Parts: sequence; C-alpha cells; structure tokens
Amino acid sequence: MSAPHIPDLPDPWLRRFRPRPEAKVRLVCFPHAGGSATYYHALAQSPALMPTAEVLAVQYPGRQDRRKEQLMDSVPELADRITASLTPYDDRPLALFGHSMGAVLAFEVAQRLRERSENQPHWLFVSGRRAPSRFRRGTVHLLGDAELVDELRRVGGTDPRFLDDEELLAEIIPVVRNDYRATEEYRWSPSSPLRCPVTALAGDRDTQAPPDDVAAWRQHTDGPFDLKVFSGGHFYLDAHRQGVTDVVSEALARIAGRREPVRGTAQ
Repeated sequence: MSAPHIPDLPDPWLRRFRPRPEAKVRLVCFPHAGGSATYYHALAQSPALMPTAEVLAVQYPGRQDRRKEQLMDSVPELADRITASLTPYDDRPLALFGHSMGAVLAFEVAQRLRERSENQPHWLFVSGRRAPSRFRRGTVHLLGDAELVDELRRVGGTDPRFLDDEELLAEIIPVVRNDYRATEEYRWSPSSPLRCPVTALAGDRDTQAPPDDVAAWRQHTDGPFDLKVFSGGHFYLDAHRQGVTDVVSEALARIAGRREPVRGTAQ
C-alpha cells in the first residue's frame, strides 16, 4: 500500500508517471475498486503510446500517499472532484480509460466533460463493467471481513501476499469495502448519450461483467462503438496487457491524426 512513486503534479487526484510534453493526446486512467494509480504505471511507460499520448492516472483518497485522507463512497461526488482536477489538462484531446469501478467513474466524468465542453472527451474506454443501463443489485460491501477477502481472492486483481498479511489487510479492507459501496449504491440517471466513440472491453469468463452486459454500453453513445472480448475473468487485462494497449494506442493514434474529434451524427 506504500507509494512507489512521488507524483510530479500538484493535484492530489492525478499522477503522471512519465511526462510527454510532445504528446498530442492525454489518456486519463481510472482504477478499479481498491486499486490505485500505480495499477497503470506499466501502461504509462508503454512504447506503444509514444509519442502519441501522455498518461494521467487518477488517485482516489484513502490509498498510498493519500491513505490518511477520508474515503469517498459517492460516485457522483468522486466524478465531480476528478472532473474539476482535469480542468488544467484539457488543452489537448482527452481520452478516458476505466476498469470495473473505474469504468463507471470514467463514464460519469465523460458526461461532465461533455456538459462543460462539446470538444471533450474524444474517446471512452470501459473495461470489465456492465453498462449503467444493466443494473444489478450488489451486496459485496455488506460482507464480513473474511467473506470480503474471499471475494477478492475469487475475482483477482489483488496481490495474494497482501491478502495473507494481517497488517496490510487492516488497510485494504476499509478501502475495498468503501469502493464496493460506491459502485453498488450507484444509480445511473438516464441522460443524452455521449457523442464520442466508446470502446468496451470484456473477459469472456467474467461473471461480474459478462460480454452481453458490457456490449450494452452501445446504448450510451451516438458515436462509433466497438466491443473487444479477451479470454479470462474479471481481471483479464492482467494477462492481456499488450492486447489492451494495442486497442488503446490504435484509437489514440486516430485522435492524434485528426484535426476534428471523432464524433457521431447526433446533434
């Protein structure tokens, strides 16, 4: 849970692991429940994104260098704060990538960016999360500590060594429970579809976000839509980092090569 990197940005909500002043696009990445900005460290260093994109990763309160800050269990409130933090960084096209809980937050931030400026965002990537219109009641945040740890072992995404360390568990469990509460109590308020392209990514054996439910993201944009299905479960992307990076880098190259954003036909 310690922070392996000292951020170079003054805003506590954002991390930039590798500045790329020449980049034409910024990719903002949103971690999963219990996750931190460092989950995207490898993506930020990827040669496939050079020199097209600079990666910013969101750091939620309550973890790593923000571990002493109060947790936030409201998706709308988190989205409001993150959107405000992105204000100084919208001088270039923004693309958003979120996995699981991060997908919900990326979507909510995308809606806020659209309301603020018709030129943002330029692309939305949603991974490992059913579409907001596919509501399913969740109760993971109500589980006891032992059952919650069992759930973390089942879905993956957490280093097993952390789950076997009682001292680390004491830090992890409140954060994970809080994040699950945020996503399980989140309710989508129907609104106009986005106009930017949306790429949805899924694992073919993900019981939390089956491909059919992930495909329903198509309803949330009037722009181009694509569904990419990989082999694996909820954290399929750990085994397919290069494949996921290729999908993202191809889309970002399209943004960088256009003077006008890729849009749908809706006005």
